[in-house]
Amino acid sequence: MPRLWIIRFVVLSCMIFPAVQAQEKSKAKIPNVTPGASTITSFDKDHTVVGWVEIIPFESKILHNTRMLRVLVPANYFSPHNAHRTYPVLYLQDGQNLFDDATSNAGEWHVDETAEHLVGSFKIPPMFVVGIDHAGTTRSSEYLPYPNDRSQQPSARDENEVRGKAYVEFLITEVMPFIEKKYRVSRGAANAGLGGSSYGGDISLDTVLEHPRIFGHVLIESPVLWIGNDQLIKDAAKAKQLPQKMYLGIGTNETTDQQPSAEIVKSAEELEKILRNKGPGPSRLNVVVAEGAQHNEAAWSRRLPEALLFLYGK
Repeated sequence: MPRLWIIRFVVLSCMIFPAVQAQEKSKAKIPNVTPGASTITSFDKDHTVVGWVEIIPFESKILHNTRMLRVLVPANYFSPHNAHRTYPVLYLQDGQNLFDDATSNAGEWHVDETAEHLVGSFKIPPMFVVGIDHAGTTRSSEYLPYPNDRSQQPSARDENEVRGKAYVEFLITEVMPFIEKKYRVSRGAANAGLGGSSYGGDISLDTVLEHPRIFGHVLIESPVLWIGNDQLIKDAAKAKQLPQKMYLGIGTNETTDQQPSAEIVKSAEELEKILRNKGPGPSRLNVVVAEGAQHNEAAWSRRLPEALLFLYGK
């Protein structure tokens, strides 16, 4: 048996066998099955998932659409020994691109492999990772809290079309209560994280600036900080409170044009200066400028171990 399949067998065994025992002994309950939900595991040859990912169709009354939630369940979650244990949760945007090459647009973040390695090495605690799918053609308008006048998409430039503020409401009042009801997740800002890349980083930053008492950890990759005439930077300057831990990653080759790339780095450095002036030292704020890194999943995947270690390291 190839080495990769041995690893996947061991990881999945930690998920499945305790679950079966739990059902037999009735000491730990597997979450109720949601209609239309499915599960992908390490044994699914058409996918690159490591571990146990539950895929749940989720309808929003706020955004008036349906998308998938992709939930990476911690190993041994179903074990009777963990029947009363709760786990922190990290919510990430662009769920299609987090765990599986089969559903990603241009490669995946390898969140499952990275989490499995760091948890297995006892470097971070076991946790849920909830990937929230983007809404396809309306991705930009949903992730933008302010218009981007440089975008080629009319909906992203139109102030009346951007729906970022509604997306934040969807996240906090619809997605989070659903996850907290369905799974044993720990409550409070110390146990809730949020993250995303590009426009997903924008909406994550906007959310934690407005709701620092809900999310204690934020992972922001390659944000587009010039939107709304630099409004996110202005919002950061006005913020009264910040999350307990913030990670910001950026590359020096975010675009194929050197001038915009330099501007992106400069904006990130300006944001860092504003945040530093509010008090967070190196233990609370980590800004990484990766030389030569581009605006893609490969770059975000490479920086992910460092980001998770900073945000959740023991």
